[in-house]
Amino acid sequence: MLTLDKFEEASEKVKEVTLETKLVYSDYLSSQTGNKVYLKPENMQFTGAYKVRGAYYKISTLTDEERKRGLITASAGNHAQGVAYAAKCYGCKAVIVMPTCTPLIKVNRTKSYGAEVVLYGDVYDEACQKAYELAEKEGYTFIHPFDDLAVATGQGTIAMEIFKELPLVEYILVPIGGGGLAAGVSTLAKLLNPKIKVIGVEPAGANCMQASIASGKVTTLPQVNTIADGTAVKTPGSKIFPYIQQNLDDIITVEDDELVVAFLDMVENHKMIVENSGLLTIAALKHLDVTDKRIVSIISGGNMDVITMSSVVQQGLIFRDRIFTVSVLLPDKPGELSKVAANIASVQGNVIKLEHNQFISTNRNAAVELRITLECFGTEHKKDIMKSLENEGYKPKLVRTSL
Repeated sequence: MLTLDKFEEASEKVKEVTLETKLVYSDYLSSQTGNKVYLKPENMQFTGAYKVRGAYYKISTLTDEERKRGLITASAGNHAQGVAYAAKCYGCKAVIVMPTCTPLIKVNRTKSYGAEVVLYGDVYDEACQKAYELAEKEGYTFIHPFDDLAVATGQGTIAMEIFKELPLVEYILVPIGGGGLAAGVSTLAKLLNPKIKVIGVEPAGANCMQASIASGKVTTLPQVNTIADGTAVKTPGSKIFPYIQQNLDDIITVEDDELVVAFLDMVENHKMIVENSGLLTIAALKHLDVTDKRIVSIISGGNMDVITMSSVVQQGLIFRDRIFTVSVLLPDKPGELSKVAANIASVQGNVIKLEHNQFISTNRNAAVELRITLECFGTEHKKDIMKSLENEGYKPKLVRTSL
């Protein structure tokens, strides 16, 4: 059972391995939404995510015999690091099965805590099945990443800290993958204040909990497709599902494009690196139809590899109209390129890439294609550049941007 006594016990226990993640008031997000928005930055934990809470508390409840057999789990990365770090604290062997698409930073950090890593499957669910097989074969003690009441109790300690800092909190937004964090946070929040609203947030391409709530039973998605790898789960937990049904007030789904924009918001306005799953509650703020409420968005983690980060930044700049590509046709003769460049410079556009295609037409004297990738200040500046090119008769056409 998820009880207040257990939550209090876990809250004291996890202090042994967690850093203090005080709420951060966001002027930017508050002004954008008309609410008083606070961030719970679990991306600042030593392991880069909240998962160490549930892992450490769960392992603390095991017997010496269970720990001596060695521990095993499956994870897309954050629970892996939590178990690996907690196992190291207890002197246990840890084996972690991770999907083959897991970001390199999460794999390497898991190994750095002394764990053995096995890469298997394309998604969490396939890795989990492999972990169960290894547990059966080798006799390891399985630590489920979310469908375990002790793990959920450890994750729920976040709510205890939120209430201590902000007793009058009215809304808590919590990411959902398999549901362990949401079960723990929503259950404890309702125990402390039955009137509080706890809203779960899922990627639109991996909304297994929303589908399960709608059908009234645990439901498996045929597939998942999202950049939020930490919440790319096909089947939510059956043990924690009744707690979700009872205590979660609503579920919001977020498209991947919204996460890209939210990443830039966090970098530019809070100087924080937040992984895609951790951005769910930031993107969801725009979907809440409330004003002047005290809202806490739980940022679940910040473990993002630099290649993913680079891609997200590029796409974010495109979505914000900070970078765009335009195609113009011009005669193939000396001086034409400089004319186009001068036109763009006259309205303060910055050229960052040129592609010159002489074979767009059989008559090169009539037209060749010039694709220009530009940096600008935003949507209005982009319109000014397009208008300037139109006035010179270039008939510019926007094309899909790829840096």
